[in-house]
Amino acid sequence: MTAMAPAVGSAEAIRRFNSHDGKTARRRRLVTRIVTHACIWVGVLLSLFPFYWLFAMSTQTTAQIFGFPVDFFPSNQLWINIRGVLSNIDLLGALRNSFIVSGSLALLVMFFDSLAAFTFAKFEFPGKTVLFRILLVTFLVPGSLSLVPSFVLMSRLGWVGGLQALIIPGAANAFGIFLLRQFCETSLPNELIESARVDGAGFFRTYWSIGLPMLRGGVAFLGIFTFIGSWNDYVWPLVILVNPNVQTLQPALAQLNTMYSTNYGWVMAGALISVLPLIAIFIIGSRHFIANIAAGAVKG
Repeated sequence: MTAMAPAVGSAEAIRRFNSHDGKTARRRRLVTRIVTHACIWVGVLLSLFPFYWLFAMSTQTTAQIFGFPVDFFPSNQLWINIRGVLSNIDLLGALRNSFIVSGSLALLVMFFDSLAAFTFAKFEFPGKTVLFRILLVTFLVPGSLSLVPSFVLMSRLGWVGGLQALIIPGAANAFGIFLLRQFCETSLPNELIESARVDGAGFFRTYWSIGLPMLRGGVAFLGIFTFIGSWNDYVWPLVILVNPNVQTLQPALAQLNTMYSTNYGWVMAGALISVLPLIAIFIIGSRHFIANIAAGAVKG
């Protein structure tokens, strides 16, 4: 009886120590989780603040925007500012043209870049390595250097002033091909390609039925990236669209900045209108590549 007492006491001490150690570990995990969530919320708020500030300024007058102290709260001038934008520029026409250009360009880039990337990644053909290296070299050329040659080419084709001059030259690009080629090499097993060949599928059928569905996440990202880049493009539309009655959104909004006076409430309202379609496109398109990433994580 006396010999068992120290053993019982030691077991009780070990149990208390383990219990205390478990409580400490749980407390540490709780603190880590709280700090992590706090950092996430801070990051989210910092990311959303520019959009809120844009909305707030679009509801204010120029005097309120530049007033002191700064007014961070929305005012009641939103509809007045929007009517001012509509009365000074052809906003609806510019929106229509931007949707045509950006949507067409995104669809063409997604198709041609994914097709080229699929070919570079999964098929062998003469000159493959040389062509891909030449493609990578184009990254070294600044886009501003191509403005004059591109304008001369569009002039000889008779496309100056037309929306096709904004669509056709950008129907494929090196960035998208390089991005999707890397995506294709890591996401598309060679066994699926060989299986399709055994079943008698041709090149395009293999691309359309196997390659494109497997690349959905990367293609969705490229489409969103291309749409946003084309939507926000200012220099090339300003150069090529010489007719002031045919403008995309960014050059049209720039007309609100006059030489002698600028109503910054109108400018902010126009910027707010230009941002809303991008948010909608991102929400719609992001589902595809997020779902694809999640599917890949589950498979892994």
